[in-house]
Amino acid sequence: MSKKNLVIVESPAKAKTIGKYLGPGYEVKACMGHLRDLPKSKLGVDLENDFEPNYRPIKGKEDIISDLKKSAKASDCVYLATDPDREGEAISWHLKELLGLDGSKARRVTFNEITKRVVNESIAAPREIDQNLVDAQQARRILDRIVGYQLSPLLWKKIRRGLSAGRVQSVATRMVCEREREIADFKPQEYWSLDAKLCVDDTAKSAFLARYHGENGKKKDLNTREDVEAVIAAVKNAVFLVKTVKRQDKNRSPSPPFTTSTLQQEASRKLSMTPRRTMAIAQQLYEGVDIQGEGAVGLITYMRTDSLRLSDEALESVKNFILGRYGKDYYPGKARTYKTKAGAQDAHEAIRPSDVNLTPEKVKGDLTAEQYRLYRLIWSRFVACQMSNAVYDSVSVEVEAAGHGFRASASSLKFSGYTAVYVEGKDEEKEEKEEVRLPDLREGQQVACQGFQPDQHFTQPPPRYTDASLIRAMEENGIGRPSTYAPTVSTILDREYVIKDGKHLHATPLGEVVNGLMCDKFGDIVDTGFTAGMEQKLDDVEEGQKQWKALLREFYDPFKAELDKAEKDLDGVRLKIPVEESDEVCDLCGKKMVIKSGRFGRFLACPGYPECTFTKPLAVVMPGRCPKCGERLMKRTGVSKKNGKQYTYYCCEHMNSKDESKRCDFMSWDVPTENDCPVCGQTMFKKPGKGAKKPFCINETCSNFTPEEKRGGWRKKAESGEDAGEKPAEEKKPAAKKPAAAKKTSAAKKTAAAKTKKS
Repeated sequence: MSKKNLVIVESPAKAKTIGKYLGPGYEVKACMGHLRDLPKSKLGVDLENDFEPNYRPIKGKEDIISDLKKSAKASDCVYLATDPDREGEAISWHLKELLGLDGSKARRVTFNEITKRVVNESIAAPREIDQNLVDAQQARRILDRIVGYQLSPLLWKKIRRGLSAGRVQSVATRMVCEREREIADFKPQEYWSLDAKLCVDDTAKSAFLARYHGENGKKKDLNTREDVEAVIAAVKNAVFLVKTVKRQDKNRSPSPPFTTSTLQQEASRKLSMTPRRTMAIAQQLYEGVDIQGEGAVGLITYMRTDSLRLSDEALESVKNFILGRYGKDYYPGKARTYKTKAGAQDAHEAIRPSDVNLTPEKVKGDLTAEQYRLYRLIWSRFVACQMSNAVYDSVSVEVEAAGHGFRASASSLKFSGYTAVYVEGKDEEKEEKEEVRLPDLREGQQVACQGFQPDQHFTQPPPRYTDASLIRAMEENGIGRPSTYAPTVSTILDREYVIKDGKHLHATPLGEVVNGLMCDKFGDIVDTGFTAGMEQKLDDVEEGQKQWKALLREFYDPFKAELDKAEKDLDGVRLKIPVEESDEVCDLCGKKMVIKSGRFGRFLACPGYPECTFTKPLAVVMPGRCPKCGERLMKRTGVSKKNGKQYTYYCCEHMNSKDESKRCDFMSWDVPTENDCPVCGQTMFKKPGKGAKKPFCINETCSNFTPEEKRGGWRKKAESGEDAGEKPAEEKKPAAKKPAAAKKTSAAKKTAAAKTKKS
C-alpha cells in the first residue's frame, strides 16, 4: 500500500501551488487561517491561574476541522506548512493540538519561497514545532487581549460605545496627535533667498541663475528684506567674477531590496496602495499565481521580513540576468550586500522575485493590474539593488562680487546604471523642475549681472504623516514588527481616531480625546520607549531567553494598578468629544453643518436634529467655479465596490441636491485650478498626479479648448526604465507581443466547440 501524506497550508491558492510541486503522494489542504483562538465574547485568559489561555475552536470552522481530522487520521504523516513566522508557527501548534497529532506524526515545514526546489527541500528536511516562536506569539496575543478587553470598556463608559484601545494602535494614534500639535504650535520664521541673473554674453543660452551664499567665504542668512536690499546695494555696481569652477562625477547607489516596511512605504508612494492592500496582493504573489504554460507559480519570497539578506543563489541568478540583459557595465563586479538594521529578527531573506527571469512583462497577461504593478515594483527594486551606480556629471560654480558669493550648480546623467530599472519614490511630492544647465565657464572669467530675483519664504511646519511616513516612524522607534504595521494603520483609520485627507493622516477630535485619556492615565501603554521595550522582550521569548508567562506577570501588575486608579479618578466623569464644525451650511435651515460619523464613515449633518434631518456627503471646497452653473466645486471621495480602493473626483456642490431646480450633474476626474481661461474666463483644470501639470480649458466652445489627448497626465516614459525587463535606451529592442490574444483564441475555440457539439 502506498504511503499517504497530508500537507496543511493556510489558503487554497497556496495549496494549489504546493500540490503541483509535490505530486500524487501528497494531499494538500487549506485550514483557512486560525482554527482555534481565544473566545470573542470574553477575556479568555485566566488571570488568577498564571494567565492560562482558554483556546476554543473558532465558530463557523467546524466543517474544516472535521475534514482535516479525517484526512489526518488516514495519513501516515502530517506536514504543517503554515507561514514561516510567529503567527504561522502558532497556527501549526494549534493544528497539532486540535487534530490530536503526536510528535512522530506531526512535522513542521516552512517555505521562504514557494518554488519546486524549496518546497521539495523543505519536505525532505522537516523539523519540530518551535515552541519559543509559539510562546512569543501567545505572549503577544494575550498582552493585546488584556489591554484591549480591559481598557476598551473604560473608553466605552467614559467617552462612547464602540471604542477600542490597543498596545500598538494607541502609540500610533499618539504619534499622529503629537504631529498635529507640532503643526498647531509651529511659528513660521521669515527668510529670504536672492538669485542673481548672470550671463556670459547677451544670448539667452548663456544666462543662468546663481543663489546668494554669503560674504567673505562664510555662509550668511538673509532674514529680512533689509538684508536682501543691503546685499543688492553692495553688488549691483560691482564686477562679477567666476571664482571657482568644480567639475566632478557623482555616484548614486541603489536602494537595498525591500523589507516589509519599505515595500509598504514604496507601494504607498508609487502605487497609492494602502499597507493593508499591499500585503494582501503580496500574499497572493507569494502563495502562487496561475502562469500560462507553467500552472501555479509563487512569484515572490515571503513578504513579512525585516532582513536585507539575499541568498547566494539569488545573487548569482541576478548577476547572470544583469550581464545578459544590460551588459558588464551595469554590473558592479561583485554582489552588493546590505547591512540589516540592529534589532531586526533576520529570520527570512529580503523580499525578492523567486525567479528573476520571470520578468513582469512575461507574466503581465496572467496577473491582475494590482498584482502586476506590485510585482514590477519588487522585481525592479531587486534587480536594481545589484546594479552599478548611476553616475552624474556635476558642475558647481561660485561667482564673487564685492566680497559676496553666489553659487550655482547643475548635474546631468552620465551613466544610467541602476536607474535604467528603478528610481526610488519620495514621501513629499514636489513639482518637477526643469534640468538646470550652466554655460561653459572658467575661473577668473567676468560675467554680467542682468538683475536680481529676491524671494520671501517662511519655514514650514513638519508635514503630516502619510501611511508611508508613519510606518517608517514606527519602524525607527521599534514599535511593532513587520506583521503588525499594516493592521495597526488600518485599525486607527477604521476606529476614526485618524482620517485621511488625500494621502495625509489627520487626528480627529475623537482621536484627540482618546489619546488624551490614554496619555493621562496609561502613560506606559502609549510611551514609545515602553512599547519598543516590550517588542524586544517578545524577541527574547522567541530566542528562548525569557519565559512568556514571566513577561505577562511583569506587565500585568503595574497595568492593573493603573487601571484601578483610572477607574477611581474618573468615577462619575464623562469625557465630551468636541463638535467638529464645517464651513458648509444646511440647505434646508441655514445652520452651520457639523461632521458626524456613521456606519459608512464621516458625513455632514445639520446640528438642528431632530427638527432638521438634512445630511450630505463630506466634501472639500476646491478653487474655481462649476462650468455648468457657476457654483462651487467640491472634492469628494468614494470607494470602489469592485476592489475596495478609494478614489477621488470633483463635482458641483449641487450634484446631489434635493432641490431639483439647483441640481447640477457636473463631475470630473481632473483637478480644478485657481486659473481662469484667458479667452472664455471659465475655470481651468489640470490632470491629477505628482509634479507640475499644465492647466487647460475644458470649454469645447472656446478657441483655447484643449482636447483630451493633448491634456498630458500620466504617461509611460521609455526612459524611466521602470517597466520590467526594459533595456537602456541605447540597446532597447522592440518588446515581443504577449500571448494574451492566444488565451482569448483558446477560449473562443472552446465556445465554438461547445456550440458545434450542441448543434
